[in-house]
Amino acid sequence: MQTQEKTAIANQPPTEKRYYTPEEYLALEESAIDKSEYHDGEIVPMPGGTANHNKLAGNFYKKFPSTVNTQDYETFINDLRLWIPLTRRYVYPDIMVIQGEPVYQGSNKTIVTNPLVIVEVLSNSTKDYDRGGKFLAYRSIPEFREYILIDQYSYHLEQFAKNSDGKWVLTEYDSVESVLTLESVEFQIPLSEIYERIKFEVEDEEVNEPTSEIEA
Repeated sequence: MQTQEKTAIANQPPTEKRYYTPEEYLALEESAIDKSEYHDGEIVPMPGGTANHNKLAGNFYKKFPSTVNTQDYETFINDLRLWIPLTRRYVYPDIMVIQGEPVYQGSNKTIVTNPLVIVEVLSNSTKDYDRGGKFLAYRSIPEFREYILIDQYSYHLEQFAKNSDGKWVLTEYDSVESVLTLESVEFQIPLSEIYERIKFEVEDEEVNEPTSEIEA
């Protein structure tokens, strides 16, 4: 390419970033082939998941009971959106556990607002976001009390539980013999069941890393 052509391209004004209303995002998402999140005006494509990612989420989902000590729970996986009003975000958690009845956004039965427990399976492209900006956004939800992060490349699980003082306490599990005990629900599950039929592979990961920060 000629020097003059390169200079002309370099001097072109940057493309203006497009911002969308929540209504525009939801309309686009209805007909989209691939899922995207909504971050206060920005539409962020979600990376594709691996087979292990799918299995780990499915293993936890299948084991979680619908009733614990006469209390009812609804468990949702992958496709249900979560609306976070304080940060104006629509996201797709891997798993959400809701105590009692789901509280939907308006009349739309595909968007909930009141998860008690959220589970995310970590990947190379999203782990910083899941531990950082996404967790910060989740913590603005009044009903939210427990966050589980599952590593898909090794036996490692992080459990963040909100205690009676409102502080988030971290417990880590690093062995297949470990047993995860939830704090917000009377439920235990061995890591051997979460990692059932998982074969650890080379960390070849998807791209499209989501934004990891929340703007004030």
